[in-house]
Order: sequence, then C-alpha cells, then structure tokens
Amino acid sequence: MRVAVAATPSVALPTLDWLHTSEHELSLVITRPDRPAGRGRTLRGSVVAQWAQAHEVVVLKPESSEALVQKLLNVDVVITIGYGVILPIAVLSTPKFGFINLHFSLLPSWRGAAPVQRAILHGDTTSGVTVFALDAGMDTGPIYVSQQMMIEPDENAAHLLERMAALGPTVVAKALDLVSQEFAPVPQRAEGVSYAPKITKDEAKINWGVSATSIDCQVR
Repeated sequence: MRVAVAATPSVALPTLDWLHTSEHELSLVITRPDRPAGRGRTLRGSVVAQWAQAHEVVVLKPESSEALVQKLLNVDVVITIGYGVILPIAVLSTPKFGFINLHFSLLPSWRGAAPVQRAILHGDTTSGVTVFALDAGMDTGPIYVSQQMMIEPDENAAHLLERMAALGPTVVAKALDLVSQEFAPVPQRAEGVSYAPKITKDEAKINWGVSATSIDCQVR
C-alpha cells in the first residue's frame, strides 16, 4: 500500500524505520512546521522532519490541515503518531482507507494527549498500545489492533513510552494487513472510558501531604 505518516515526536521513529524497509511504499511524511529552538531561537524541524530528509522521503509541513487534501489523493492510508493536530473529516476521508492512529494506551482508557503520564499518575499496573481508525471524536474511533503490556513498578513515563514506541511496528503491521483486507474495525466499548489531558505545571508541584505511593507515581 501507499502509506503516509503524520507525526511529530521521536516515538514515531521505530514505526518509520520499519515502514522504510517494509513491503509498503512510504510515499509521504507530514509533520508540524519548524519551530524556534535553542538559545538562538533558530527555526528547527521536528525529529520526524529530520528523519524524512535523511531518508529522502517527501516531507510536508502544512500550516493548515486543509492544504493536505490534494496531497493525499493518491495515498491509501495515513498513520498518525503524536501528530498533535485535530484533522477535519474532509481530510480524514481523503485517503482510500482513511487515517489510522497509533495510540499509547488500551482504549477507551486514557483518551487524549498524555495517556502514558496519566496511566502512571493513576497508579495503573497495565497499559498497552492501540491502532484505531480516526473519526471526528478524540480517540473514539473503532479499533483494529491492541496489545497489552505491564507497567514496571519503578518505570517512569519516558521509559514506558520508549517501550510502547518499540511495539509500534508490530501493531501497525497487523493493522495495515487488516486495512488492506478491508476488515471492519471493532467499535470501542462504552464502559471504562477515561481521559488524559496534558499534564499542567500545577500538577507537577508535589504535595508532600499525600501518600508516598502517590508521590512516587507523580515523580515517575
């Protein structure tokens, strides 16, 4: 299949590395526009943009999602991984098989921007990764593949996210096989829904009056 990837953070790199050598054609990488970085505040591309340039894959940095429609007409499916942009239905419906998303929780638990951090903060002992079809909602689309994993007692969010990212190629490969077979993904269950908004600065301040277990989760 002709595949595009819409991503910004480094957690997308294992999946990009796999796609680059797979039987699929990685035709396009979409990422956020360059942003000021460092002391000099010079414009710098995302790690995904740098990967695409190093591997000679066409990279787009659209200022508006509507600009993507014409670019996706010949794409079979788009994989999003931490892209960070809410896409309108007009864009989601452009590729032949639409968009699928690699999400770092077992949906419907922890829908939103910080699923790994919220799982640890909540004291969860299990989590996982999910590949689902994007729809108009926030991580509400039907599921192709999910895989559970344990959260180690002393594991911090960065290490857990790295392990989840390493699972990306496995679950994305399974999902692409199902997509190519026109398999109907399974709707998410109605129970067990929880939300994972970004961690705020106020939440990072430790309250030493709570339990040691809660403080440990917060630090991790």
